[in-house]
Amino acid sequence: MDTMNRREVCVALSGLAALVVATDTLLGGAQSLSETQSLPETMAVPRPPGSAGDPVLTSSRAFDFASLPVVKTANGETRAVTRGVLATGEAIEVHETTLLPGHMPHPAHQHRHSEFMLVREGTMEFNNDGKAEVVGPGGVLFAASNRLHGLKNIGQTPANYFVIAIGRDTVVTPVSTESK
Repeated sequence: MDTMNRREVCVALSGLAALVVATDTLLGGAQSLSETQSLPETMAVPRPPGSAGDPVLTSSRAFDFASLPVVKTANGETRAVTRGVLATGEAIEVHETTLLPGHMPHPAHQHRHSEFMLVREGTMEFNNDGKAEVVGPGGVLFAASNRLHGLKNIGQTPANYFVIAIGRDTVVTPVSTESK
């Protein structure tokens, strides 16, 4: 059997997380201790912006927070907001995360695309290429392309933040908004 790369592991974790959400919905949202222990330990890293199949985002719209799909893990929950390619060619992915005290969404990592993280609530420690920086509500973090970065909730309450990922992990391809 071949080994799985990080992307394949993330896809598998995403599928597992979707199964957990479906199970939670069927059970009416109630979770026993054993169900909580069966949640994935870490949050899946979303597919890179500009992945195959991402739509071209040409229409303005609002995203109602209450209607965003929730994926729960043992360290918190995340909501996908949107992803796609802007008409001007930039690939983007936006998600919101609530992180429990003392937890990380996933281990520190690096990738080709860049990310902005906007802290709404809580106290976060940002691993900025090996240097720890602390940010609270209203703080903004920037993870540059190919730099090691990670987050940890070092506060006593859940932390909430939004991630805006910009750029592609693959060679840039031209975007066409014209229908064929």
